[in-house]
Amino acid sequence: WAGHITYAVRIHLLLLLRAGLCASLSFSLSRPVPQYGIVLDAGSSHTAMFVYKWPADKENDTGIVSQHSMCDVEGGGISSYAENPPAAGKSLKQCLDQAVSDVPKERHPLTPLYLGATAGMRLLNLTDPQASDRVLSAVTSTLKSFPFDFRGAKILSGEDEGVFGWVTANYLLENFIKYGWIGQWFRPKKPTLGAMDLGGASTQITFETQKPIEDPRNEVTLRLYGQTYKVYTHSFLCYGRDQILRRMLSKADGYKTNVSNPCWPKGYQRNFKLQDVYDSPCTAAEKPDSYDPQRSIDMSGSGDTAQCRLHVDSLFSFTSCSFTSCSFDGVFQPGLSGNFIVSAFSAFFYTVDFIQTVMKRRVASPDDLNTAAEAICSASWTEVSALAREGGTGAGVSGGWGLREGAGQGHGRGKGAGQGEMQWCLGLCD
Repeated sequence: WAGHITYAVRIHLLLLLRAGLCASLSFSLSRPVPQYGIVLDAGSSHTAMFVYKWPADKENDTGIVSQHSMCDVEGGGISSYAENPPAAGKSLKQCLDQAVSDVPKERHPLTPLYLGATAGMRLLNLTDPQASDRVLSAVTSTLKSFPFDFRGAKILSGEDEGVFGWVTANYLLENFIKYGWIGQWFRPKKPTLGAMDLGGASTQITFETQKPIEDPRNEVTLRLYGQTYKVYTHSFLCYGRDQILRRMLSKADGYKTNVSNPCWPKGYQRNFKLQDVYDSPCTAAEKPDSYDPQRSIDMSGSGDTAQCRLHVDSLFSFTSCSFTSCSFDGVFQPGLSGNFIVSAFSAFFYTVDFIQTVMKRRVASPDDLNTAAEAICSASWTEVSALAREGGTGAGVSGGWGLREGAGQGHGRGKGAGQGEMQWCLGLCD
């Protein structure tokens, strides 16, 4: 499987940013009064609130959902409040106040309210379960104080996050159901697309398959709009944007006072303390023998694409597989087929969007990503500082998943049955 790595799939960890797609769908006055639902996506780096609406009737017991409004919560993700849990709850109030205004007052008690925490809280729960419980308790207290039908605040499994994201992407691309020109909903005869999601602390891959799934932990059966879907999904904790960066920094050469980083552009410099790198379960096992959390390191970019690839490759293991086929780290994965949305979610979207809109380069294949990465890596930080959030943090995990030429489907900017951000939240509402 090591041979399945392509240059292109390593690019995403070099060019990571984040974005979403917004839109709305109006209903005619003759339709039933819409129902509303509120979902808070508590990610590792920040929290976003989405208000959805759908007609009171449903199609085959599945709602035709559209995004009504959204709000970005100020501050970091709720896991960043481990030392001050009450502040996690308070951070949500501004957006929840907006929801009170966005949802008609008479619908407040009928509007379900959810909070789903993802990989940031999964990591906190691993390292300090009591702190995780305190944060969730504080958040729950705040959510219950609002006039909605609170349904719970919980930490989603990586598999839940992946499946909800897959549902969202295919729903917005009208792969499940489509609104016809004569005013009726119908099921289009086209295949679903696989989905990849890259967050701050984890990354997910999810796709429909007819092949045997040898590890039952990776198999999910869904019933949507009267159809049954057999889906493979897996979440890789510690392979998200921020944790990959920590893992890259943990391999600094000898932890000298001055260290060169081949994955950063020439001229880019950053100072950090060792605790910034090792204060995570993703890197704790790699602490140096003479670990001093307050030790300061100056790191500067050298813009060496070849060396950067070697660094990134060292983060993946392809040597062990107890199944007929694996992606990496011994995780079962059936062979891929069909198309994938390689940039519809979070950091994947921004990678391609940055290349196409800022660098003015066409991206239609993994080779295009590789070419763009080499061009960016050869540029100086002065040239790219206004264009990229971090100047590059590595390559990309899609190679480990076995993606090759022809597997991409572009941005996935579809306007579909319901409109909204391509986040996992819409899949939960369905």
